[in-house]
Amino acid sequence: MTHSAVVQLSDVNKVFGGRGANPVRALQDINLEIGTNEFISLIGPSGCGKSTLLRLVGDLIAPSSGTVRVNGKAAHEARLRREYGMVFQQATLMDWRTIGQNVEMPLEIMAWPADKRRARARQMLEMVQLGEFERHFPWQLSGGMQQRVAIARALAFEPALLLMDEPFGALDEMTRERMQMEVLRIWGQTHTTVIFVTHSIPEAVFLSTRVVVMSARPGRISDIVEVDLPQPRTFETREDPRFFQKITEVREALRRDEVRGASS
Repeated sequence: MTHSAVVQLSDVNKVFGGRGANPVRALQDINLEIGTNEFISLIGPSGCGKSTLLRLVGDLIAPSSGTVRVNGKAAHEARLRREYGMVFQQATLMDWRTIGQNVEMPLEIMAWPADKRRARARQMLEMVQLGEFERHFPWQLSGGMQQRVAIARALAFEPALLLMDEPFGALDEMTRERMQMEVLRIWGQTHTTVIFVTHSIPEAVFLSTRVVVMSARPGRISDIVEVDLPQPRTFETREDPRFFQKITEVREALRRDEVRGASS
């Protein structure tokens, strides 16, 4: 792993099943290095292993072979040291806890003193522009607001890596675009490395420094598209001809793999 790499996957394979069940090869020969403060999107057809790859990095599952390293150490050790946060499609907030208490939860687990927890939760809620909702409950907030709380909770302990698995998939289009802007604003403030799973080509291009294109199962990395659009991204970025060029580049990479799969 190079000095600046946050994540390195080397010859990673993942097979599910066996011992009576037909084995399913989900991922094959994954090699990928992700640097500090990169925003990486994973995109590919349904069932290609995007979420599986994210869960391998997060040590929620183990690879069948190969190595996954986070900040120079095994993914399992990185998880035990709480070196990354996770945000999923559903915010998974606890309805009986206030918004502030939800953000405090990982800090409670880490045995932070109560006054430091509360101060940090307030700080994070201000960052996601929800400071006035600290004493509200999740069911009193919209879906987009709940996702902002989930992001605040995931970043509360300043992880070096944020894993996001289709966090905006259940949101309407306008809310989704606002949340994309919000995530980029937070990313710009925190300098956290982000790995983001999505099915949306425009979303991947708008958010990312690089888009990792994956093949149909068994999932392989078929292409990596550099996104050199100016930072910070704005609503005007979506009207930039280069934005549409990058969308076309990612779409063609997906189509090339589809053609290769059909001819093999």
